[in-house]
Amino acid sequence: MLHPTGTRVRLIDSVVRGRSRNEGPSAPEYVKRSWLRCLNEYGLNPDSGADPVVVSRQDLLARKEQNLELVSFADVEMANLYQQLAGSGYSIILTDRDGVLLSYYGDPSFKRAASRTGLVPGAAWSERHGGTNGMGTCLLERAPVIVHREQHFLTRNTGLTCCAAPVFDPRGELVAVLDASGESDRAQQHTLVLVNMSAQMIENRLFLHRFRDAFVVRFHSRPELVGMWSEGIIALDRAGAITAADRNALFQLGCKSAHDLVNAPLERVFNVSLPTLIQRSHKQSFHPLPIYEARHGSRFFAVAYGPESERRGPGVTHVALRGEPSTPTANRSALDELDFGDPLMARNIEAAKRVLPHDIPILLLGETGTGKELFARALHAASERSDKPFVAVNCASMPEAEIQIELFGCRPGGIAAATAEGQPGKIVQADGGTLFLDEIGDLPSALQARLLHVLEEREVIAPGAKAPIKVDIRLVSATHRKLEEKIRRGEFREDLFYRLQGLMLTLPRLADRADKRALIRHVFAQEAAAAPKAALSENLIDTLCTDQWPGNVRQLRNVLRAMIALRTSDLLELADLPSDYRLRPQPTAPAPEIDSLNPLGRAEREALLRELDLEHGNISHVARKLGVGRNTLYRKMHRLHIKWPVKKPLH
Repeated sequence: MLHPTGTRVRLIDSVVRGRSRNEGPSAPEYVKRSWLRCLNEYGLNPDSGADPVVVSRQDLLARKEQNLELVSFADVEMANLYQQLAGSGYSIILTDRDGVLLSYYGDPSFKRAASRTGLVPGAAWSERHGGTNGMGTCLLERAPVIVHREQHFLTRNTGLTCCAAPVFDPRGELVAVLDASGESDRAQQHTLVLVNMSAQMIENRLFLHRFRDAFVVRFHSRPELVGMWSEGIIALDRAGAITAADRNALFQLGCKSAHDLVNAPLERVFNVSLPTLIQRSHKQSFHPLPIYEARHGSRFFAVAYGPESERRGPGVTHVALRGEPSTPTANRSALDELDFGDPLMARNIEAAKRVLPHDIPILLLGETGTGKELFARALHAASERSDKPFVAVNCASMPEAEIQIELFGCRPGGIAAATAEGQPGKIVQADGGTLFLDEIGDLPSALQARLLHVLEEREVIAPGAKAPIKVDIRLVSATHRKLEEKIRRGEFREDLFYRLQGLMLTLPRLADRADKRALIRHVFAQEAAAAPKAALSENLIDTLCTDQWPGNVRQLRNVLRAMIALRTSDLLELADLPSDYRLRPQPTAPAPEIDSLNPLGRAEREALLRELDLEHGNISHVARKLGVGRNTLYRKMHRLHIKWPVKKPLH
């Protein structure tokens, strides 16, 4: 075989053969193995000026069609990961089992490098074509990897840092790689942790979809992590025998392979039968229940679901285990995943689900940080357009000229054009999918008329184009501003407003949500996934529930993230709140009309106030003392017009 020569090849060769004397790139063992493959098997030249290999459009479309479920389920997780890494310069990439790039969420600051290195849809990133790199090397190592700058084999890629994790299907076959690539100066381990978490969430979605007509048990050693990336999932047939288990289930149960579990009844693994667990799950509103591992007695928390086909409907025969109640499907939609128990959010979700099959624009209202883009992405993922693009544009983040180019593209040969043919705008890029216009209230007046034309005629007149381009988009827009006031001031077109408001949904402030406790636990579980022993004290949760949260869920996430990073022990208490964080008590309200309470109510109020005072406002202690749950105590306080008491210092 003809081997390439050159300075970089000699450096790489000296490192992999152990002859390097502190010269050349350092590398972990998996990188050295990859370098050897590049030299001996592929005969690659690091300094080759050849263009990156990109498959044909027809081939790319065929690959997307073959991986339709994968791409659909991955889209939500890629969006979430992109949000977590926003501003870091990383782009999020999904490849198929051959290393061909299927989907791409690009950071604007990374576009030029992405184009130069071939990080474009259809690009082939297997080692044979791309040398040592995150995606291609991950495919062969079958494990999460970081390939940092000089560790890349091809010189053109040495400016990149790639963090990649494999995605396995329910049969244990590697079907994809999820990757975060950017021009970071450091190989950041926490980025790889986030990528691996997202890859396992994609696996969970694939598993639940594959076994949607089976009975499913989802479990973890911690109740708040059931439903999260690290949960174990077991599928069972109608006889109660295990048919499949994902790799997290095998890890938690200490099994080497699924063959150790397949065909065994559930009670051979846990101290409960499937019919009993189904009944108990239904009775407890599908909150995780304590169960015990049969061999060693380890405690887990689990919830069991019936098959999707068990839902009653026309032409559906209901066949169930004896004593099994009617159960919801284990495959909740992406919208359902946003429901933690707040009545307004539940109504929003139900309304959005009803209009999904129809071409109705949706306008999301709410303060900054309430999760408007997250809701829009979930809506897209739950729709029939989920396999098509989700394209987001922030109308307040750029000058008018840039927004015009962003939305409508630029003419061939223009300064901003990516190619000789010009750059298509976001509206055209969203064809077939969903266009999300954030902060629509800040859209410049001149562009409001053009957007109205797009919505009415379903066509885009691109700069320099000879004919309009027909587009099929679902429009979701969002704003924190009062558009009616902007209309009165002549700053927003009234006809555009009526075109946008097919369905208006207001996302509640965090301070107003009835599901704060569940939401805080959920966000904490997401942020603490890399630190599974970390936990919030109930006293801290009680305190967090009282805050006004002017930054809403975004502020909550940042506060929890800082606490996890700065913690000195795994149990987080009030003292662990960041020093720059100050509790903002509920605003003072006029004294309630105590006279509206009957004598028994007034006596109950005084007694409860006394207990709260004795326990320094600690809701958990008072609830335990009275023998009631915290939620019951909250409702009682509301009924008796008791505002949250200021906690007195302990002496």
